Amino acid sequence: MSTRPLTLAHWRRTVGALYAVVRATSERDPAAAAAAFRAARDRMFVEHPDSPIPPSRRAAWPGAAWYPYDPAWRATGKVVAEARGAPIEIPLLADGVVRCSRVASIAFTVAGRDATLPIYWFEGYGGGLWLPFTDATSGDSTYGAGRYLYDTIKGADLGADADRVIVDFNFAYNPSCAYDERWSCPLAPPENRLPFAVTAGERLPPA
Repeated sequence: MSTRPLTLAHWRRTVGALYAVVRATSERDPAAAAAAFRAARDRMFVEHPDSPIPPSRRAAWPGAAWYPYDPAWRATGKVVAEARGAPIEIPLLADGVVRCSRVASIAFTVAGRDATLPIYWFEGYGGGLWLPFTDATSGDSTYGAGRYLYDTIKGADLGADADRVIVDFNFAYNPSCAYDERWSCPLAPPENRLPFAVTAGERLPPA
């Protein structure tokens, strides 16, 4: 029997534990929390069997490229209630679609700009919050298909409740498909494009 489901479960537990540390420490010292998060994530990408980095590249992989931490890109977003939308189908890069529903919008101010992003709930057993985005850096200095702030199926959760959502673009990360085409990832819907450059978070993967 293949052990991949077990190693994938371990990957998700490890990511969840990493974000638990982020939630516990980032309000006190967000820059230090981001530095620890980035270092731990790089170790996972080199050492874990379910890393999105191809095995042949792991030993020489230099680590992810990030913008320097900037507190101007961290905010507490307000949940703007909406009627739950009908399920939509988000194309995957390789094999089909994933279904999700828009459940609210998040209003926030970062780097002197007011903005709003829809947030989604994955349909299917268990569900999960998903907050992707693209911006004016997408396809230039960041991954063209967008980056993620939340994907609670995978344990990526900066802190959210019924009224507020932590929006810290310094933790914005590339989906796995940015590193290897064998991965399929939901692409950010067009309505999740920000009309300005988000110069925070993860940049294009090293060549």
